[in-house]
Amino acid sequence: MTSKLSPTTVLRNYFHAKDENRPHLMREAFSETAVLRMHVRTGNIAFPAVSQGLAAITDVLVSKFGATYENVYSFYLERPHTHAPKFSCHWLVGMTEKEGGNVRVGCGRYDWHFGQNPRGLATQLAITIAVMQVLPPGQLASVFEWLAGLSYPWTSASQITASAPGIAALSPVLQYLQTDGQPV
Repeated sequence: MTSKLSPTTVLRNYFHAKDENRPHLMREAFSETAVLRMHVRTGNIAFPAVSQGLAAITDVLVSKFGATYENVYSFYLERPHTHAPKFSCHWLVGMTEKEGGNVRVGCGRYDWHFGQNPRGLATQLAITIAVMQVLPPGQLASVFEWLAGLSYPWTSASQITASAPGIAALSPVLQYLQTDGQPV
C-alpha cells in the first residue's frame, strides 16, 4: 500500500512538475478528480478560469505553461502543517518567455485543499495571480541571480525583499509581498 503524502511533499511535487516541466509528476500532487480555479488579477498572463481533472490541470499548469516559459523558479512563502486538510500561502515566481526572452516576475496566493483521499493528494487548488511584471531580456542576469540565491522552494517575504535587485518594475511584486497582499 502506498503511504499518505504530507502536504509538504505534495507542494514540493507540484513545483517539481511545473518548474521542471515534468507532467508525469503531477499525479504525485493532484487527485484524478481535482479542480483548479484561477483568479487572474493582471492583464499580463492568462489561464482558463476552471480546469477539472488531473489531465486538464496538467495540461494547463505544466504542458502549456512549459511550452511558453522556461527558467522557472517558484517559491512558497510559508510551509504547511503536517496533514492539514487546507493550506493557504503567498507565492513568488520568476521565469523567462521562450519566445522573445522577456523576464516575468509575479506573485499571488495559493489555496490548497487536500480532501479525503488515501494518498493525501490535492483535491482543489485556487491560484490567485495578483501581480505579473514583464521585464526586458536585459534584466535576466540580475533577476535570476536574485532568484537563485533564495531558499527553494520555501522562502520568506523578508528574504525576497532584502535581496531583491533595484529594478523599479519589481516594486509592485515587492509591495504585494511586504503587505501580505493587502492594498497599501
